[in-house]
Amino acid sequence: MASSSSNRVYIPTNARNNQYILAEFKPSDEFVSSFDNIDSCYERIARKLFLACEENGLYNVHMIANDKLPITRFHEESYCLQTEKQMLFFYNPKYHEAHKSYWQQGVRAKKVRLLFLATGDELRANAANFHNKVQKTLHELKINLGVENTFKIRDHQHLTYDLFARVKGHKETYGYKLRSLYPRYEARKCSIPQDHSEMTYVTFNIPVTRALKTQFKHLLEDEHYTQFYTFIEDKFFSACGYKQISQAAFVADGRLPLVRNSKIDRSSQNSELQKLSFDVCAEQTQLKAYWNKNQLVDTLHFVVVAKASDNKDVGYGKFMNNVESMIRSLSQTLELSAQKQALNVRFFQHISYYA
Repeated sequence: MASSSSNRVYIPTNARNNQYILAEFKPSDEFVSSFDNIDSCYERIARKLFLACEENGLYNVHMIANDKLPITRFHEESYCLQTEKQMLFFYNPKYHEAHKSYWQQGVRAKKVRLLFLATGDELRANAANFHNKVQKTLHELKINLGVENTFKIRDHQHLTYDLFARVKGHKETYGYKLRSLYPRYEARKCSIPQDHSEMTYVTFNIPVTRALKTQFKHLLEDEHYTQFYTFIEDKFFSACGYKQISQAAFVADGRLPLVRNSKIDRSSQNSELQKLSFDVCAEQTQLKAYWNKNQLVDTLHFVVVAKASDNKDVGYGKFMNNVESMIRSLSQTLELSAQKQALNVRFFQHISYYA
């Protein structure tokens, strides 16, 4: 019984599920030249895409051809914000639907991104069905457009919940085994190529509140913030080590962390994004820290990555229990108020392949 319990993580029943699939392709010069201009090319892609989506029951889909990375977030209102590098989509899967396209008139992008947002209830239970619908839509789009380009497909799923939910009075939980995506999909007759890549990781953020600044005032008195960031980094990595977590990152330079597999992407950064690459098949320690001693950020970002060996036969439940224990330890060190503050934990599962 104890063994069974240790392989499940008990997550509050008010946790939010989310899923989106990003498909990317590069239209060939030959394909683009068959149109009068790049705008008519994109218009045709969007028209054929949204027709196929309607037929296959996909109701929140966006075509993006401006070389900006789409980021999705939960919100009770639906809207899209653009920065220089990002497209930020806010939506509630239960209610919001849209078919929209985005590109800069007359400008050819490096690639076309198709963003499929899961809608409705029970997203985790229906994840394989949603993936099947997207696969069917992409296959039809290829035929209808007459293109032979390969799509890079990334399926992203995550659970989001407040680690302090019980303290705030929400005591109901559900026990998750957190099985990896490939066997979950295989059991539900969703075909994923054997040549695929999977990543599982956890993120959480801690805002730099007035209370935190007051508590660590003695570390913020110098002309730069090296002492403060070094203290946070040391406490975080020490807490990880105590729970035998060997792949993690601390980001406090104003950039948003993106987690990638080192076999596919290398660590890099731009003005808004910090790409973090990890070799999940390796057992050696991979700890990364990015902070700017001259800038006190509003939010501290933390990432914990599961190694391939953390995927037990029953799933990632044991790994997640260790992560939760580590976060609680860090929160106690920083004296975070469980009553007044939300500590939102996001458990991510990604699977990617070419089709």
